[in-house]
Amino acid sequence: MEVFLTTLKSVIDSLGATVVLPIIIFVMGLIMGAKPGKAFRAGITIGIAFIGINLVIGLMWGTLSNVAQAMVTNWNIQRDIVDVGWPSAAAIAFGTDVGLWVIPIAILVNIILLVFKVTKTLNIDVWNYWHFAFLGGMVYMVTGNLTYGLIGAAVASALALFLADWTAKAVQSFYNLPGISIPHLTTAPGVPFAIVTNWILDRIPGVKDWKVDPESIQKKLGVFGEPIILGLVIGLVLGALGYYNAESAAVMILQTGINLAAVMLLLPRMVQILMEGLIPVSEAAREFMKKRASDREIYIGLDSAILIGHPAAISSSLLLVPIAILLSIILPGNRVILFADLAVIPFVVALFAPLMKGNIFRMMVAGILELGVGFYIATAMSPLFTKAAQNAGFAMPEGASNITSIADGFLWPQVFFTKLAEWLGVAGIVIAAAVLAVVWFMYSKNSSAWEVAAGAPAENK
Repeated sequence: MEVFLTTLKSVIDSLGATVVLPIIIFVMGLIMGAKPGKAFRAGITIGIAFIGINLVIGLMWGTLSNVAQAMVTNWNIQRDIVDVGWPSAAAIAFGTDVGLWVIPIAILVNIILLVFKVTKTLNIDVWNYWHFAFLGGMVYMVTGNLTYGLIGAAVASALALFLADWTAKAVQSFYNLPGISIPHLTTAPGVPFAIVTNWILDRIPGVKDWKVDPESIQKKLGVFGEPIILGLVIGLVLGALGYYNAESAAVMILQTGINLAAVMLLLPRMVQILMEGLIPVSEAAREFMKKRASDREIYIGLDSAILIGHPAAISSSLLLVPIAILLSIILPGNRVILFADLAVIPFVVALFAPLMKGNIFRMMVAGILELGVGFYIATAMSPLFTKAAQNAGFAMPEGASNITSIADGFLWPQVFFTKLAEWLGVAGIVIAAAVLAVVWFMYSKNSSAWEVAAGAPAENK
């Protein structure tokens, strides 16, 4: 069995999400009754769309990483915990003993919860199962018990399904993605921060009426409020902050501006291609459930990369880049310096948009709150993160004594699960599972109100 799982993980790693996902979509389409030709074309189209999305994200990643490095150098920021980025965190997660078992465990949990009608989400985002492995690996590290780590990974996969169900209506309405949910543990855990921020801002006279969504900005500014112009302006500002004293400052500033303008234009186009591939599969799934399960809804769980091209998500996250670096300087007790994972900020804030109706100001405030808390989580969790990296054979960056990443090192589920396991052992994992079960039960009793609280249209109540 272990040899099979090792081979399976190796094959998935080698092929990558852009090959594995089309295969899954093709097989799922056939199972749901789609014609082979349509299912095949849908899978290929989705694979192409994700290649496009990854290329654009890569452009953003490289641009922001270079700007961040320049800012850190210019501002002479010194911290002993280095942000190594989510690819490193994923490699560490899959490199742990829990990582070997996480794919069959997550699939089994998903099937059981679907069969018993607990969840509506079919999570086909296999590559991002690494988040479950990361959390389970942390539990394994503090308990020294592999079984506890595997249980932790299973509960983490269930948490992702709950968060996906809870936010699905908001995603489908705001982003115009019918039948889709987001079981992504970098994105969905931010929703409580958005709810708290919205509640506070709604009680501040004057501020509660500020409309800073892309549509309002474009209406006021005309062509200068269009997403590509916003991307250009934000890019020029970021470039100026990073390269003002560089030898070729003007060139580098202009390149940063045009790169981020390109991101603002191209990401939504790639999502349109993705939806072209998803529509036949979604229709087949609806027909399948209509015939066999009395119109029961099933959501297709995907990576939150399909959300981040929205102008509100990308604009608010780009504006948060210098703010995040500033927070790393001014927060007392913080030991983290951000670098590689700044391009993950769009993933962190993407699910703020439905609840906040795309209000960029509110999304920035919620982002500051989540990142501010995240710095302290990362500082506390870094020794464990670093130990897991060393055990997985990860090559530490030169001069770094400790490491972290925004993608998982900054987020509350990791510290919640890990600390419970550290303090109480297996009882802590049981308590975490029980809390999730209670919350899920409460959601099931009044799902419409919960969904409105997460940003679904009011008529959903």
